[in-house]
Amino acid sequence: MTEATSPLDDDPYLWLEDVTGDRALEWVRARNTETARALTGGDRFELLRGQLRDVLDADDRIPYVVRRGDHLYNFWRDASHPRGLWRRTTLEEYRKPEPRWELLLDVDALAEAEGENWVWQGASVLRPGFRRCLVELSRGGADAVVVREFDLERHEFVPDGFRLPEAKSTVGWIDEDRIYVGTDFGDGSLTSSGYPRLVKEWRRGTPLAEAELVFEGKPDDVSVRAYHDPTEGWERDLVRRNVEFYRSELYLRTDSGLVRIDVPDDARASVHREWLLVHPRTPWGRYPAGALLAMRLDEFLAGEREFTVLFEPNAHTSLDYYAWTRHHLILGTLEDVKTRLRMLTPGDGGWRDEPLTGVPEVGTVELIDTEPDHGDEFMLNVTGFTQPSALVRGVVGEELETLKQAPAFFDSDGLTAEQHFATSADGTRIPYFVVGRPDAGPGPTLLTGYGGFEVSQTPYYSGIIGRGWLARGGTYVLANIRGGGEYGPDWHNQAVKENRHRVYEDFAAVAADLVERGITTPAQLGIQGGSNGGLLMGVMLTRYPDRFGAIVSQVPLLDMRRYHLLLAGASWMAEYGDPDEPADWAYLARYSPYQNVRSGQPYPPVLFVTSTRDDRVHPAHARKMVARMREFGYDVQYHENIEGGHGAAADNAQLAFKWALVFEFLWERLAPGQNR
Repeated sequence: MTEATSPLDDDPYLWLEDVTGDRALEWVRARNTETARALTGGDRFELLRGQLRDVLDADDRIPYVVRRGDHLYNFWRDASHPRGLWRRTTLEEYRKPEPRWELLLDVDALAEAEGENWVWQGASVLRPGFRRCLVELSRGGADAVVVREFDLERHEFVPDGFRLPEAKSTVGWIDEDRIYVGTDFGDGSLTSSGYPRLVKEWRRGTPLAEAELVFEGKPDDVSVRAYHDPTEGWERDLVRRNVEFYRSELYLRTDSGLVRIDVPDDARASVHREWLLVHPRTPWGRYPAGALLAMRLDEFLAGEREFTVLFEPNAHTSLDYYAWTRHHLILGTLEDVKTRLRMLTPGDGGWRDEPLTGVPEVGTVELIDTEPDHGDEFMLNVTGFTQPSALVRGVVGEELETLKQAPAFFDSDGLTAEQHFATSADGTRIPYFVVGRPDAGPGPTLLTGYGGFEVSQTPYYSGIIGRGWLARGGTYVLANIRGGGEYGPDWHNQAVKENRHRVYEDFAAVAADLVERGITTPAQLGIQGGSNGGLLMGVMLTRYPDRFGAIVSQVPLLDMRRYHLLLAGASWMAEYGDPDEPADWAYLARYSPYQNVRSGQPYPPVLFVTSTRDDRVHPAHARKMVARMREFGYDVQYHENIEGGHGAAADNAQLAFKWALVFEFLWERLAPGQNR
């Protein structure tokens, strides 16, 4: 074995950054073959893959819907339609066990007809009227999409309608003949992160090159976009400039120009009818970080700054989300990572605040959809680790109605979900959930976490985890480490840039606590994470290798010296720092996994999974890490799906294969001899 090369200048594996280069893909195919030979040859793998595919393709899954006008829209994949069907129905039909669906677009048929590997990425429906939409499709699941106008009455793409070639575009309706568009207009039109720097108003029947410039951001911004609010009586146009990941500016577009809604640039601001809502990420005067503030927009623009405080966080409770119905504001809060709902109603005497009653307290309640133009309807997904999800419809003032109930995909009898707290290096209490059999004794355990971008990790039902891990006798653990949003913005702010080490200390503390409680042993403890969670896995590998028996890192960041130069990496410097700044590189260098691989270390076996078509996190992060570990002779395996984008899978078959690969790898190493 040789010593690691210089992290700054001498990278012998830069050639693996050539995403589709012949040499790089030849290396990828060789690694894929090795991994498939090692993990996929047995009956156990094939049985597991089939069981996971059954979960993903099950006909009795909940067909989740969103309302647009009089219709409920759903995108559906199954074994017969791996690329999916976009369809809609009515509420009356949806209540039936077998709704009658109106097919809008068959993506499989489209892909076959056009000879393209289309993956559905969503659609923006024109309000009001709901006759047209802008469909987004990507090749192989990438973030970059093509955009095409679609006629919802004729069920076909509009001849000579709005169309955009493949790019990381943003589009939105103004009216039937105009859209806002941000796309690759040519040299200088994209930010250093690869997103639109220009937003224009494009009129039907005119060339894109003649679209009217609305706003121009700076090259180092993350992105800009514009959108139209068609709410009757409150029509308005807004422009958002995303300066950094957590800093933005919001403007009203008026006949006399752009008017800044002058709130702190690290606060989230939104408007609805007469109301301005502000959610500050850091303290703003007497208003704390994580609060939710309300004021009439015209009063704010006139200079008023006395807000009504709709929500104020405390040591145990944070604001998770909020959304408007026609007359009410629904708040989802987290109390020690458990969802509680409240309903706020503005009136002449102020805001009435009351609990939203009737919602089962099983762990997590996700707000799926509201349609403020339609009334006071809302839809919730109620879920927990051992409780199959239920889709619940509510109308303010009426009883809740369970529209659909998911089936149980695994036997949860005897399983419990318990919350514990570990103590991190600086004394902070870190919550985590343990799902398994409480008296099973030390056994194979899968620990996961994320710890970034203010993303909260909450309890959820997963047939994949259930069948692939819990049903085999494994224990599953979800860690709520800092960097997330479980306790509001401060939980995240404590762990950015130079304080990033706290994310890793928190996760390591949870791992140690699991062993101290007798739930597992280091040799039986596996960990898995993706994207920023994949970076977490890389740091655990290189800084805490003795605490784990196996590691899976998916679509990861790993080379923190060059991450800002690869694809969308520049947009994350507000989270991690700028490697070109010596002060920032000083702390990044201490944990960057690629630069910290050393020979002769007790690294556990590790599997890296990524995708060639991931145009968000470059596949070279995983490629180069594997190459370096192979150079030093470590037990490392690699799988790169050619399709799939940042999810590393473009359809259910690929997703089932990926998860079967992960579970087989982990079980083989953490539970040798337990042939389940």
